[in-house]
Amino acid sequence: MPLFPAPPHAEPIARNPVALSRRTVIASAIAGAGAAAGLAAQTGTAQAAAKAASPPGDVVGKITVGYQGWFACSGDGAPINGWWHWSQNWGQSPSPSNTAIVSWPDVRDYTHTYRTAYPALGNGQPAALFSSYDQQTVDTHFSWMQQFGIDTAALQRFNPNGGEGATRDDMAVKVRSSAEKYGRKFYVMYDATAWTNMQPEMKADWLAKMRALTASPAYARQNGKPVVGIWGFGFNEPNKTWSAAVCLDVVNWFKAQGCYVMGGVPTHWRRGIEDSRPGYMAVYEALDMLSPWMVGRIGDIAGADNFYANVNTPDQEYCDAHGIDYQPCVLPGDLQSGHRAHGDFMWRQFYNMCRIGVQGIYISMFDEYNEGNQIAKTAETAAQVPAGSGIRALDEDGTACSADYYLRLTGDGGRMLKGELALTPTRPTPPVTGGG
Repeated sequence: MPLFPAPPHAEPIARNPVALSRRTVIASAIAGAGAAAGLAAQTGTAQAAAKAASPPGDVVGKITVGYQGWFACSGDGAPINGWWHWSQNWGQSPSPSNTAIVSWPDVRDYTHTYRTAYPALGNGQPAALFSSYDQQTVDTHFSWMQQFGIDTAALQRFNPNGGEGATRDDMAVKVRSSAEKYGRKFYVMYDATAWTNMQPEMKADWLAKMRALTASPAYARQNGKPVVGIWGFGFNEPNKTWSAAVCLDVVNWFKAQGCYVMGGVPTHWRRGIEDSRPGYMAVYEALDMLSPWMVGRIGDIAGADNFYANVNTPDQEYCDAHGIDYQPCVLPGDLQSGHRAHGDFMWRQFYNMCRIGVQGIYISMFDEYNEGNQIAKTAETAAQVPAGSGIRALDEDGTACSADYYLRLTGDGGRMLKGELALTPTRPTPPVTGGG
């Protein structure tokens, strides 16, 4: 998700969140009619207000993955003509001293890769990376989504008016093609980070370019409306300084265009503290779907349970009471920091969100090798990682995991969300296909 090189989503984990009481609703029933003697009132409590109104669609009741699609390589034909997001200096090949990633992809499914300046892998093979600009790469990613039951991809779109714009425009077309080919849904998710003139330029970009994508049968719709995501409103960060009035205007403008608007919002949106600026509640409540960011907030099962009790549960109740669809993040964990616990960390989040009764789940992210939170295929062992690089493989805690493990885990989490798998705190997905 973050706009490289600044990591805008890496705020510290919240400490000691305040426990909030569950919302209760007083229900009254009046029996009889006419005579006063025939009137009797009954009162009681319910645990939550009426559920948000949206029925299952392309995001409600579904698994959505954040899709960066932002990796390019020198010689791949992309207009940006460089090692986009693979290296700090995009004009030079990635190497241990010029890198922007903390996880190494398993590239065996790609027909074309690009050799880097990294040392050879532990198995002696050249250290090569994929380019998102190759249609075969995007096809491969969407074929994985099809294979593992991932419903929808939210294509990240940062400010397209600079030097990256032409490449981002092309990526949108490639994603459309792959989504149609593999029967997946996709939608445009604007990331407003560092977009100074965002208010008029985002509207203009939608009208001139992105709106045309909604003609695709693969473009995600919810409640009969094309979905548009906007990430970044209300964050208490220096590269997100738009006023609440400006943010509200943009949300309402998209709604007036007939769109269903999903918002990626601060973790503590509801209380307007910590990562959320105060005074943005009108913006949050204007959204059709609300998805609080979680990367950097939790890193173990205890943290996930703490957020379940003190953040996610009252969030869900607030959204239910205000007719907002709630789509919290689930993350595999930063592999390089040792958060994953061979899938137990991610499964605990799936379990917690499903027992709350969320309207959907947003996976952060599909291909985020920069922050180590990717579910896409990843090096299994040191044999598939550049020698001496210090990059951890999936077996970093001693448990062997197949490259597709987190895709399989996401597939099972999606089945539990949809009621196809019984609610269970015990991870059903073996780390290695066929057992283990």
